[in-house]
Amino acid sequence: MTKLCVRAFALSLDGFGAGPNQSIENPLGEGGLALHEWVFKTRTFARIHGGGDGAAAEGETGVDDDFAARGFENIGAWILGRNMFGPIRGKWPNDEWKGWWGDEPPYHCDVFVLTHHPRAPIPMKGGTTFHFVTDGIGAALKRATASARGRDIRLGGGEHDSPIPRGAARRRDASCALARDTWERRAASRGIDLRALGFAVTQHVATPLATHFVLTKQQ
Repeated sequence: MTKLCVRAFALSLDGFGAGPNQSIENPLGEGGLALHEWVFKTRTFARIHGGGDGAAAEGETGVDDDFAARGFENIGAWILGRNMFGPIRGKWPNDEWKGWWGDEPPYHCDVFVLTHHPRAPIPMKGGTTFHFVTDGIGAALKRATASARGRDIRLGGGEHDSPIPRGAARRRDASCALARDTWERRAASRGIDLRALGFAVTQHVATPLATHFVLTKQQ
């Protein structure tokens, strides 16, 4: 059964998932890359972005890598927001921009990009094709479900990983509790009661760079 998943999403303890002023130089906004320090040294990141088995062997294993790798397990399609695809706003000025990831993006399946401005699909190396959906998230989900063929759909971000400052191990339990509280308070501020919706924290673990925790929809 296809599931809609959010994985490897980074959130600061004060509730931000990206920095301001996104640009070519700052894909995640100013200061946004600091949210993802936990993933940059992992074997999964090296394998996906570094180019092959040789680069993968140089990456680090461990808890951070386990969470990074889980983000790509059993994924048959993706749904992205327009801003995750690129910094261009409004109508597409031309067909030159094809994403941040070069000729072979890391998705290797159909990716459905939400936008108000039509654009022809972009087939890329490695099996990725970007499709631009102008009729809403429901339409994107329907198309992604058909494309996934029983595998899961990843919503461009994800498994909720809240980075914390480097520090002594004795500080991590408190940081983990604060990270969980941050998610619950952020949801509540938007009128969302995670418990009432059936979500529960089913796993959490701290490393020197992040507190990882998983929210799961209970059946």
